[in-house]
Amino acid sequence: MIQKLLESLCKATCNFCAVKEIESRLEAAGYSHLDPAAEWNLQKGGRYYVKTNSSAIFAFCVGNDMENAAGFRIIASHSDSPGFKLKPNPEIYGENGVVLLNVEKYGGGILYTWFDRPLSLSGRVMLKGKSPFEPEERIFDLRRPIATIPHLAIHFNREVNSGNSLSVQKDMKPVVGRFSDAEIEDFKKNGGVIRKLVADELGVSPDDIIADELWLYPAEKPEIIGVNGEYFQSGRIDDLSMAFASLQALEDADKADPAPRHTRVLAVFDNEETGSATKQGAHSPFLANVMRRICVSDEAFHRNLHNSFLISADDAHAFHPNYPEKHDPRNHPFIGGGPVIKINANSKYMTDARSSAVFSELCKAAGVNCQYFVNHGDVAGGSTLGNILTSQLEIKGVDMGCAIWAMHSACETAGVSDHEDTIKVFAHFFEKN
Repeated sequence: MIQKLLESLCKATCNFCAVKEIESRLEAAGYSHLDPAAEWNLQKGGRYYVKTNSSAIFAFCVGNDMENAAGFRIIASHSDSPGFKLKPNPEIYGENGVVLLNVEKYGGGILYTWFDRPLSLSGRVMLKGKSPFEPEERIFDLRRPIATIPHLAIHFNREVNSGNSLSVQKDMKPVVGRFSDAEIEDFKKNGGVIRKLVADELGVSPDDIIADELWLYPAEKPEIIGVNGEYFQSGRIDDLSMAFASLQALEDADKADPAPRHTRVLAVFDNEETGSATKQGAHSPFLANVMRRICVSDEAFHRNLHNSFLISADDAHAFHPNYPEKHDPRNHPFIGGGPVIKINANSKYMTDARSSAVFSELCKAAGVNCQYFVNHGDVAGGSTLGNILTSQLEIKGVDMGCAIWAMHSACETAGVSDHEDTIKVFAHFFEKN
């Protein structure tokens, strides 16, 4: 199971590639694509998915008893991770033919973890289409290292290990290579180094590319580590590990019970790392609109909503053995200790006593241990999808995740058994009537 996750993480190098990988697996599992602009003719037991912006995807298996308010079972996660996005016209032509890239920070990443790594490029481009309103979209992944962000040598900054303030604009510019004057002139005629590179990859003319959204990502492959192979490391574990755990659970539940009373929903949003306030984010009405279209009327929607439950799945902070003082003295989850229920008195999470009880009982029924995360009283925490979705839906639910180290690093660490246990709980949640 963990190898399947690592293979998916290799393919899911940005939000667009993550959705492309999820879509591929859904198609293989018998799910049919729906056009949001077309009329939906949904059948009981039917399996469908719908996308928005190519960076968020929602799959569902229609329940057989929705007329009697069997409800929705929803697991929500997100496709995006902190990183670096290329600005338009990204090339900065430096001395001696060296070309750097002008980048913008996305989300709250740990900047210094991006130094001195082989970096590749993925994303999407828009090509000239049938009309100005219908550009052709291409999603791609170079899948080879083309850049690095070199750190300044310690000899030029003797205080680097005593604290090092970083500027994205100055310190974090990736280097893509050194070129002759003739090569640089050719690049400039063809829209720049990156546009020429992407055009060659797609087999199109640089002039055909109208716009792009390009992301750098660490090119190292995910690895299983630890003396006993108990950990795995990768970029983008937060939150793709939860997205793929919920996808695996959906696949498993469909095989175990292909005709559930309730409707199973897999919801993978985008832009959680920047606040979710986009048409493809959790602040949008997209999920609510999908659920309304599944129900035959507004009355049926509200009745089913009353009997629904949402699992907001986003990874949690694991107890760090070097920094015990950063954690709550009683509620600090460990890697390998099972799924984590996240609780916050100021409603940063949607968890309450009822939903915590539901999830802990689901874990028990699935034969899995669960843990709890609460912030240290003097440390402010973040929020996630749960409380955002409850501003759109009057629904019961819990915020949870797996415990990981180095959240928002270019390389995070998680537990193999935690991933496997989470799939068990998610599948039990999807199956149980």
